[in-house]
Amino acid sequence: MKTKIFCDSADYETIKLFNNKSIVDGFTTNPSLMRISGAKNYKDYSFKILKICKKKPISFEVFADDQKKMLEQAYKINIWAKNVYVKIPVVNSKGKFMGPVIKELSAKGIKLNITAIYSFEQVNKVFKCLDKKTKSIISIFAGRMADKGKDPLPIFKKSILKVKKYKNIEILWASTREAYNFIQAKQLGCHIITMPPKIINQITSFGKSFNQLTLDTVKGFLDDSKKSKFRL
Repeated sequence: MKTKIFCDSADYETIKLFNNKSIVDGFTTNPSLMRISGAKNYKDYSFKILKICKKKPISFEVFADDQKKMLEQAYKINIWAKNVYVKIPVVNSKGKFMGPVIKELSAKGIKLNITAIYSFEQVNKVFKCLDKKTKSIISIFAGRMADKGKDPLPIFKKSILKVKKYKNIEILWASTREAYNFIQAKQLGCHIITMPPKIINQITSFGKSFNQLTLDTVKGFLDDSKKSKFRL
């Protein structure tokens, strides 16, 4: 099974570039990435992106914090384009599970990307709320988990097994930290991995021999010493 690569960015020029690359199968954004990219008007900026990203799946996240407004935003985002997934956080800022929101939207056939997931318990709760006929993504934050000394692999193994019989539900490896995470995701049979542009570019150099890596490294040190005009 192919592990699809999604580019994690809201930068217009980045999406324009990677939208034309076959290595990238889709895109993920969030309010933080939108802010970094300079978006002032959420809808207008999203529409600007959608003018270039017309076919590959792209996730836009709600930013409301209560269920009613979250649903209102989700319904609006859903009609922006056919390739849009509506991103819903598993809980709001008060820690309240957004199950009712997920259940209502999924039952109406709205494609969802459930985000900020850190435990198999959360995966289970989300899974129960999803309409199995509706396309859905469950995003597990592997990198942030590992940053805090927690092993994400057991959660992925159980989650991938959990959804194995349901072709419309995909597990996504989120918050990628290094290129090798792509190998790990593939070995697990993870459906999708989302990664920043820098790491996607690193994947294109996969396959270099250890000898070539050594030469590249030493040449890099030599070039930098020359540029700095070091003398002893």
